[in-house]
Amino acid sequence: MSGFQVDLTNCDIEPIHIPGQIQSHGFMIVIDDTMIIQFHSDNINKFISQAADLLIGKSISYIEDLLNHDHQPDFIRNLISIGKSNKGFQRINPVPITISGIQYYLIISLSGEKYILEFELSASSFQLDVQGLMGNTIAEILTYSKMEELLENTAVQVKQVIDFDRVMIYRFAQDGHGEVVAEAKNQVLSPWLGLHYPASDIPRQARELYKLNLTRLIADVESEPARINKAKNNSEDLDLTYSQLRAVSPIHIQYLKNMGVASSFSISLKLKDELWGLIACHNYTPRFIDFKSREYAKLIGQITSSALEFRQNEETLRKENEFNHSLEKIIKQLMETESIEKALASEETTILDILKCSGAVLVHNKKIYKLGNTPDDKQLLDLMLWVNDQVKDTLYQTDNLSKVYPKASEYKDSASGILISTLSKELGDYLIWFRAEQVQNLKWAGNPNKSVPPNANELLNISPRNSFAIWNETITGIAESWSIEDIKSVIKLKEEVNYGLNHKAGTARILNERLKLAYQELESFSYTISHDLKNPIASIKSYAQLLIRDQNILERGQQMLQRIADRADQMNLMINAVLDYSRIGRTAMRFHPIKTENLITDIVNDLDLIYGNKKLKVVMGEIPDVKGDPIMVLQVFSNLISNAVKYSQHSSAPEVHISGELVGNKVHYSIKDNGIGIAQNDLLSIFELFNRMDNVKDIEGSGVGLAIVKRIMEKHKGTIIAESELGVGSTFRLVFDHDQI
Repeated sequence: MSGFQVDLTNCDIEPIHIPGQIQSHGFMIVIDDTMIIQFHSDNINKFISQAADLLIGKSISYIEDLLNHDHQPDFIRNLISIGKSNKGFQRINPVPITISGIQYYLIISLSGEKYILEFELSASSFQLDVQGLMGNTIAEILTYSKMEELLENTAVQVKQVIDFDRVMIYRFAQDGHGEVVAEAKNQVLSPWLGLHYPASDIPRQARELYKLNLTRLIADVESEPARINKAKNNSEDLDLTYSQLRAVSPIHIQYLKNMGVASSFSISLKLKDELWGLIACHNYTPRFIDFKSREYAKLIGQITSSALEFRQNEETLRKENEFNHSLEKIIKQLMETESIEKALASEETTILDILKCSGAVLVHNKKIYKLGNTPDDKQLLDLMLWVNDQVKDTLYQTDNLSKVYPKASEYKDSASGILISTLSKELGDYLIWFRAEQVQNLKWAGNPNKSVPPNANELLNISPRNSFAIWNETITGIAESWSIEDIKSVIKLKEEVNYGLNHKAGTARILNERLKLAYQELESFSYTISHDLKNPIASIKSYAQLLIRDQNILERGQQMLQRIADRADQMNLMINAVLDYSRIGRTAMRFHPIKTENLITDIVNDLDLIYGNKKLKVVMGEIPDVKGDPIMVLQVFSNLISNAVKYSQHSSAPEVHISGELVGNKVHYSIKDNGIGIAQNDLLSIFELFNRMDNVKDIEGSGVGLAIVKRIMEKHKGTIIAESELGVGSTFRLVFDHDQI
């Protein structure tokens, strides 16, 4: 074990993934890629009496020879090879092994570049028909639609499967503390349902491990852990993140002893890759659960996690539908009403309907328009002074306003939570929503704030809490937290309001200021949303491709799955384009002389390889050099030349002309093609985001390329114009003004 000494002041940073010990109900051997033993637990002789005391440096074949097994020689090396080809050992774990006539399981996992071999009994310490119960258990879990019923039934089903004395569903709050939200227990036990436990009971690093290793068994809190041996000159700490036998922090062992618990088992519940909670199981006598049974239990946790995510997605979709309905009405009001304040605060649908809140205000043109339950006029005026002075972000939210603005404690019954969307900092225009305090009466399992007196016998008797008597706490001044869906709703509304403001503004100065604000918000919003969409789209495509390989799916289903994969590719193309567009605003400009001829020649050669159209003729005239940012100028010519080639592909004799000339200190370029062309009434909008013409719907593209080109030219103080005729072709003219750079 590392030299880290755990005590109550540092248990939240205890390196529990490298304890240097394992639980003693099994033994461990760790080998490198050459099959040489680098680590092993010091209790091997209890299981293999013939084994040497120190195995470091020996080949794993030495251990194979001591095992009674029906496997071929070098079977462990073969298992490692199979795991490598499968990119993991999930498919082969566990491997049955016989040692001295007793059945064991061999479980293989990774620790960096080393392989952990763990041996444990293949039978639980009690009768367990998990496999027989699984079908009914899964069906029962998925029966209930309400969250409370789902969790309660999950606890009941898990208890039936593993028969522990108490099974709890333990949910983590945002601050890390937990609450027992469902429970199944033996009748003689006192209920823990509704009890809260401080975050320190399951510290941060433990929660991180629960996200990676989804089950955790502590078979007997009274057993002495087995130390892990290594070579004297080996300073490496063995990472046991994915180990089944990893020893437990002495803090947690003492914690369980204080509760009277002899054995515990937990199953992680995850929601969108984050730890939502645990299925926490306690037994008051030692209990060992074999690996296969733990894997079945893990499956229950994964199914419950999926059900939780499905229920949450349903609720999110319901809220989004409600918002979209209200937003559509507000947009209509903004279009039909001359007054912004009337459209937002005086019509049938108001900003009060956009999200769940107790009150809202619109601050516009130095006036405050109140809706619902809000602070009074004097309180609002003082609050706005604080907002103007202290709130720097365009979007600000808190569920505890009085903590950052003490005066708010006077009206916590109307405004303990606040969500602020800044329309214009300069003009003092805001959209603000309030939430009233949500008084919470928490029942803690012991006082979470009570200090622990020092012990003379530090490590063995150290105790996070000796008392678990119910301790009541009333929390005031805190509102329900603002959700991601709330934030998204406000961002969408702000876009529409800014659009309305920009069209109704009385002066060019106000118009320019608000356009700038909306532009900055669009950059941030498009980048964030585009980035967050890439992972789920990649998952959709991966799942579709996996299902396509299933020979049991009919041809019609295969076709539909292929369409899903194709659409995922198309969405990914659009997202990459949006990310490129959003990056332009944040990229620092680097102006250099650019050898344009080399740049354009490389682009043309690349396009020739991509399209391979032998009929295509590219004519290059004078190619003067330009000054600008090399990467951005490359994007400009790459987009325009690529479009010229792409949209002239169906011409009988496709031809692209590229030429430039130096006029004073300006460089003029034209890229001309004889392709499908653009309708005259569409020319004004071709540089807008996602604007694709009707005649190019069957040609791959995102509708972002020309918007990127225009934006880059603007950053270079240059211009771009388009001339086109349907069926004849298009010409794009660029002007680089070197005087402006």
